[in-house]
Amino acid sequence: GPIIEISGLSKIYDSGFGCRGINMEVWPGEIVAIVGESGSGKSTLVNCLSGLVSPTSGKIRYRGGYRAVDLVSIPEIEKRQLMRKDMGIVHQNPRDGLRMGISAGGNIGERLMALGSRNYSKIRSAASGWLDRVEIGASRINDFPSAFSGGMQQRLQIARCLVTDPKLVFMDEPTSGLDVSVQARLLDILRKLARELELSIVMVTHDLAVARMLAHRMMVMKDGCIVESGLTDQILDDPGHPYTQLLVSSILQN
Repeated sequence: GPIIEISGLSKIYDSGFGCRGINMEVWPGEIVAIVGESGSGKSTLVNCLSGLVSPTSGKIRYRGGYRAVDLVSIPEIEKRQLMRKDMGIVHQNPRDGLRMGISAGGNIGERLMALGSRNYSKIRSAASGWLDRVEIGASRINDFPSAFSGGMQQRLQIARCLVTDPKLVFMDEPTSGLDVSVQARLLDILRKLARELELSIVMVTHDLAVARMLAHRMMVMKDGCIVESGLTDQILDDPGHPYTQLLVSSILQN
């Protein structure tokens, strides 16, 4: 079955709806892109899924372990444990997902230590292995993130997120603010790792080219609702909803 199943999810702010009546599911090993303009509710939706925001109503059933749990209603401590071990978040700005005051290796190792790892040489070798996997290189293990370019910081954040072997990863605009060539390399690495680790990824992006490169399926949001969903290529090649047609054609004209 699906690794995560969302039903009737809404988040209401004083200013109005963040998202409303969202139903969706994500299957093991699937990458789903949530696209739409800013203010469409896509970040609110992912923040609800990743536990950063509490939804007003609805259910989020997660089936990564031996039993299904509703992330909305389980006790906070259980939810935090799940978030630490089974799930990961990659923030738009790598500085929000990294500790800038500790080394690259320390950033990765800290996540393992949070799960109880205490064997220093194992932690260090896991960190250097992950630096290689995200194409930073183990020789940079003692360097601080501030010495890295934006693209490298983002790849370090991904290594830090994936070192605990999560099943489900949330990404909020992971490529925004990066040059196109830097983006392409990041997406390449992500696609490879997602395949190797059989990761499920829910990714927010306003960039349809990023969605096409990475996502199996996509959902288009407008005014807090999903207006269209389906296979990425099908939606981009033959958008059904007028709003999606507008999004796709405005990209093509740019």
